[in-house]
Amino acid sequence: MGEHDTAYKFLFSHRALMRDLLLGFMEGDWVRELDLDSLEKVSDGYATGDLLSRHNDALWRVRWKREWIYLYLMLEFQSTVERFMPVRILTYIGLLYQDLIRRKELSQDRRLPPVLPIVLYNGKGRWRAPVALDNLIQPPPHAVLPYLPRLQFLLLDEGALLHEGALPGQRNLVAAIFRLEQSQAPEDLSRAFSHLLEWLKGPEQSELRQAILEWLHRRGPSLAPEISWREVRNLQEANTMLEERIQEWKAQFRREGLTKGREEGREIGLEEGREEGRKEGRKEGREEGSTAEARNILRRQLARRFGTVPEHIDVKLNGASREQLEDWIDRPYEVEELEDVFR
Repeated sequence: MGEHDTAYKFLFSHRALMRDLLLGFMEGDWVRELDLDSLEKVSDGYATGDLLSRHNDALWRVRWKREWIYLYLMLEFQSTVERFMPVRILTYIGLLYQDLIRRKELSQDRRLPPVLPIVLYNGKGRWRAPVALDNLIQPPPHAVLPYLPRLQFLLLDEGALLHEGALPGQRNLVAAIFRLEQSQAPEDLSRAFSHLLEWLKGPEQSELRQAILEWLHRRGPSLAPEISWREVRNLQEANTMLEERIQEWKAQFRREGLTKGREEGREIGLEEGREEGRKEGRKEGREEGSTAEARNILRRQLARRFGTVPEHIDVKLNGASREQLEDWIDRPYEVEELEDVFR
């Protein structure tokens, strides 16, 4: 398990994150019937055997009426989608039930508690695999259907939620983390930071602020590699450094545009006269500055999706107009679709 995975699990070991996960991403009136003050993390030492051998999973429980509901949160950060995820979850829930039976932690009428499996996925591509076990089993004779196991998990695909505008709009810490994860430009990062700073002011939230900072130390270099994230001591400092860096980028783009504009102006001036050259130089300077800024913003977006910008795509960027670049920036294509856009 990588450093990012460890820090992410640490985030979801906090009650405030699980509370916002339930309130912001679960559908139905049943959520309002939960006693959220009873949210309790099941420790790693609770279960035996292979149940918690996946160290990037988290197990919680919460009171619903007079009984417990278990929340099994699987954190998936791998680049490829796990087609047989329902089978894995079925196995883990079976192990959990075995452990509860062994510990005699059942309801008064000796029934097992319900388990809600949640898969949190932050991969670059969208999740295309089945979320229900039924879709992985060959169609049986009709008479066999009642005896087949059934399971479906709740999928939270961060990129899809952001692209579809399905993230909660109100104050929600989990949505803010998702926006940080899926940010396409420094301005997106800064906006998400501002929300976190506003929501995490209280002294009682110091531990959660530290957890988010620890996550940023590990995750930050892939979000904005120009910032020395390891040296950041608090969220306010991180936001200040990010805002300063954004201003530096903008100033650099303007300087590049003005320099090229002056060069173009001198060339035109030699051919058509100094006055015309100065006019064209100023005009080209403004246009090139804006084009250079758009090109660099798009390069950073693509670098986050591809790892590095492919050479054939970079050639297309250099030859694209400002209007084309701005159109691509505003249209968040998935990785597999970007190839088609730049062919």
